[in-house]
Amino acid sequence: MAVQGSPKPLAGVRFPHPVPMRIPTRRNDFKGYAQDPHMTQSKFNELHDKLERLKKVTRLRLMKEVATHAENGDFSENAAYQIAKGKLRGVNDAIHYLEEHLKKAIIISKNNSGRIDIGSTVTVEVNGKEKTFTILGSSEVDLSQNIISHSSPIGAALLGKGAGESVIILANDRKVIYKIIEVK
Repeated sequence: MAVQGSPKPLAGVRFPHPVPMRIPTRRNDFKGYAQDPHMTQSKFNELHDKLERLKKVTRLRLMKEVATHAENGDFSENAAYQIAKGKLRGVNDAIHYLEEHLKKAIIISKNNSGRIDIGSTVTVEVNGKEKTFTILGSSEVDLSQNIISHSSPIGAALLGKGAGESVIILANDRKVIYKIIEVK
Protein backbone atom coordinates (compact mmCIF):
# COMPACT_ATOMS: atom_id res chain seq x y z
CA MET A 1 0.00 0.00 0.00
CA ALA A 2 1.45 3.36 -1.07
CA VAL A 3 1.32 6.31 1.28
CA GLN A 4 -0.13 9.48 -0.22
CA GLY A 5 2.66 11.64 -1.64
CA SER A 6 5.18 8.79 -1.80
CA PRO A 7 6.41 7.55 -5.18
CA LYS A 8 4.50 4.59 -6.62
CA PRO A 9 6.43 1.34 -6.88
CA LEU A 10 7.56 0.41 -10.37
CA ALA A 11 5.35 -2.43 -11.57
CA GLY A 12 7.31 -5.49 -12.63
CA VAL A 13 10.74 -3.93 -12.00
CA ARG A 14 13.05 -5.89 -9.75
CA PHE A 15 16.31 -4.57 -8.48
CA PRO A 16 19.10 -7.13 -8.07
CA HIS A 17 20.01 -5.50 -4.78
CA PRO A 18 18.42 -2.81 -2.66
CA VAL A 19 19.06 0.75 -3.85
CA PRO A 20 21.46 2.31 -1.32
CA MET A 21 20.26 5.36 0.54
CA ARG A 22 22.23 8.53 -0.14
CA ILE A 23 24.07 9.55 3.01
CA PRO A 24 24.12 13.32 3.54
CA THR A 25 27.61 14.77 3.68
CA ARG A 26 28.81 18.13 4.85
CA ARG A 27 30.23 20.30 2.12
CA ASN A 28 33.46 21.92 3.24
CA ASP A 29 34.61 23.18 -0.13
CA PHE A 30 32.45 26.35 -0.25
CA LYS A 31 32.38 26.26 -4.05
CA GLY A 32 29.36 28.57 -3.95
CA TYR A 33 31.53 31.46 -2.75
CA ALA A 34 33.67 33.43 -5.14
CA GLN A 35 36.83 34.00 -3.18
CA ASP A 36 39.05 36.72 -4.59
CA PRO A 37 42.12 36.50 -2.34
CA HIS A 38 43.31 40.08 -3.05
CA MET A 39 42.62 42.51 -0.20
CA THR A 40 44.15 45.46 1.56
CA GLN A 41 45.68 45.11 5.01
CA SER A 42 42.73 47.00 6.50
CA LYS A 43 40.23 44.56 4.92
CA PHE A 44 42.30 41.62 6.20
CA ASN A 45 42.25 43.13 9.71
CA GLU A 46 38.48 43.72 9.47
CA LEU A 47 37.83 40.09 8.46
CA HIS A 48 40.22 38.82 11.14
CA ASP A 49 38.40 40.85 13.82
CA LYS A 50 35.05 39.50 12.59
CA LEU A 51 36.42 35.94 12.76
CA GLU A 52 37.63 36.44 16.34
CA ARG A 53 34.26 37.92 17.35
CA LEU A 54 32.42 34.95 15.82
CA LYS A 55 34.70 32.46 17.60
CA LYS A 56 34.93 34.12 21.02
CA VAL A 57 31.51 35.72 21.43
CA THR A 58 28.84 34.55 19.01
CA ARG A 59 29.70 30.85 18.91
CA LEU A 60 30.05 30.59 22.69
CA ARG A 61 26.70 32.32 23.21
CA LEU A 62 25.00 29.97 20.73
CA MET A 63 26.64 26.89 22.29
CA LYS A 64 25.18 27.89 25.67
CA GLU A 65 21.78 28.46 24.02
CA VAL A 66 21.88 24.99 22.41
CA ALA A 67 22.82 23.41 25.75
CA THR A 68 19.99 25.22 27.52
CA HIS A 69 17.42 24.07 24.95
CA ALA A 70 18.84 20.53 24.97
CA GLU A 71 17.86 20.22 28.63
CA ASN A 72 14.21 20.40 27.53
CA GLY A 73 14.22 16.77 26.41
CA ASP A 74 13.04 15.34 23.09
CA PHE A 75 15.14 16.91 20.34
CA SER A 76 12.75 16.03 17.50
CA GLU A 77 9.91 18.01 19.10
CA ASN A 78 12.08 20.82 20.47
CA ALA A 79 11.76 23.66 17.94
CA ALA A 80 13.86 26.08 19.99
CA TYR A 81 16.68 23.52 20.07
CA GLN A 82 16.47 22.96 16.30
CA ILE A 83 16.57 26.71 15.63
CA ALA A 84 19.54 27.21 17.96
CA LYS A 85 21.40 24.31 16.30
CA GLY A 86 20.70 25.87 12.89
CA LYS A 87 22.11 29.21 14.04
CA LEU A 88 25.19 27.47 15.45
CA ARG A 89 25.72 25.61 12.16
CA GLY A 90 25.49 28.93 10.30
CA VAL A 91 28.09 30.53 12.57
CA ASN A 92 30.40 27.51 12.21
CA ASP A 93 30.09 27.74 8.42
CA ALA A 94 30.88 31.47 8.53
CA ILE A 95 33.94 30.77 10.72
CA HIS A 96 35.15 28.10 8.28
CA TYR A 97 34.61 30.42 5.30
CA LEU A 98 36.53 33.29 6.95
CA GLU A 99 39.39 31.02 8.03
CA GLU A 100 39.79 29.71 4.48
CA HIS A 101 39.49 33.19 2.97
CA LEU A 102 42.12 34.64 5.32
CA LYS A 103 44.42 31.65 4.81
CA LYS A 104 44.45 32.35 1.04
CA ALA A 105 44.63 36.15 1.36
CA ILE A 106 47.03 38.12 -0.82
CA ILE A 107 47.71 41.53 0.71
CA ILE A 108 47.71 44.34 -1.85
CA SER A 109 50.79 46.54 -1.74
CA LYS A 110 51.49 49.78 -3.58
CA ASN A 111 53.42 49.47 -6.82
CA ASN A 112 55.39 52.50 -8.02
CA SER A 113 56.28 51.09 -11.43
CA GLY A 114 54.06 53.55 -13.30
CA ARG A 115 51.97 50.63 -14.55
CA ILE A 116 48.44 49.98 -13.35
CA ASP A 117 48.26 47.12 -10.88
CA ILE A 118 45.94 46.02 -8.09
CA GLY A 119 46.10 48.81 -5.51
CA SER A 120 46.64 51.59 -8.08
CA THR A 121 44.59 54.76 -8.22
CA VAL A 122 43.99 55.71 -11.84
CA THR A 123 42.66 58.89 -13.40
CA VAL A 124 41.13 58.36 -16.84
CA GLU A 125 39.36 60.52 -19.37
CA VAL A 126 36.16 59.05 -20.74
CA ASN A 127 33.69 60.94 -22.96
CA GLY A 128 35.48 64.22 -22.18
CA LYS A 129 35.20 63.79 -18.39
CA GLU A 130 37.87 62.79 -15.90
CA LYS A 131 37.16 59.92 -13.54
CA THR A 132 39.37 58.46 -10.81
CA PHE A 133 39.22 54.79 -9.86
CA THR A 134 41.03 52.74 -7.24
CA ILE A 135 41.51 49.14 -8.34
CA LEU A 136 41.25 46.60 -5.49
CA GLY A 137 40.04 43.06 -4.86
CA SER A 138 36.41 42.01 -5.32
CA SER A 139 35.65 42.04 -1.58
CA GLU A 140 36.33 45.78 -1.36
CA VAL A 141 34.31 47.10 -4.30
CA ASP A 142 32.46 50.33 -3.47
CA LEU A 143 31.21 52.17 -6.52
CA SER A 144 30.14 55.18 -4.42
CA GLN A 145 33.85 55.61 -3.55
CA ASN A 146 35.00 54.75 -7.13
CA ILE A 147 36.63 51.53 -5.91
CA ILE A 148 36.42 48.88 -8.64
CA SER A 149 37.56 45.28 -8.84
CA HIS A 150 40.59 44.17 -10.79
CA SER A 151 38.31 41.55 -12.36
CA SER A 152 35.66 44.06 -13.52
CA PRO A 153 35.65 44.91 -17.25
CA ILE A 154 37.21 48.35 -16.62
CA GLY A 155 39.69 47.10 -14.01
CA ALA A 156 40.80 44.13 -16.14
CA ALA A 157 41.27 46.34 -19.22
CA LEU A 158 43.36 48.90 -17.31
CA LEU A 159 45.74 46.42 -15.63
CA GLY A 160 49.29 46.63 -16.96
CA LYS A 161 48.74 49.91 -18.81
CA GLY A 162 50.47 53.23 -18.10
CA ALA A 163 49.77 56.96 -18.36
CA GLY A 164 49.14 58.12 -21.93
CA GLU A 165 47.76 54.77 -23.08
CA SER A 166 44.13 54.14 -24.00
CA VAL A 167 41.87 51.10 -23.68
CA ILE A 168 38.61 50.33 -25.44
CA ILE A 169 35.84 48.77 -23.40
CA LEU A 170 32.62 47.41 -24.88
CA ALA A 171 29.67 48.74 -22.85
CA ASN A 172 26.04 48.26 -23.91
CA ASP A 173 27.11 47.27 -27.44
CA ARG A 174 29.18 50.40 -27.95
CA LYS A 175 32.88 51.05 -27.65
CA VAL A 176 34.02 53.41 -24.90
CA ILE A 177 37.59 54.74 -24.94
CA TYR A 178 39.33 55.26 -21.61
CA LYS A 179 42.48 57.40 -21.90
CA ILE A 180 44.78 57.00 -18.90
CA ILE A 181 45.82 60.39 -17.51
CA GLU A 182 47.60 59.45 -14.27
CA VAL A 183 48.62 56.35 -12.31
CA LYS A 184 49.30 56.54 -8.55
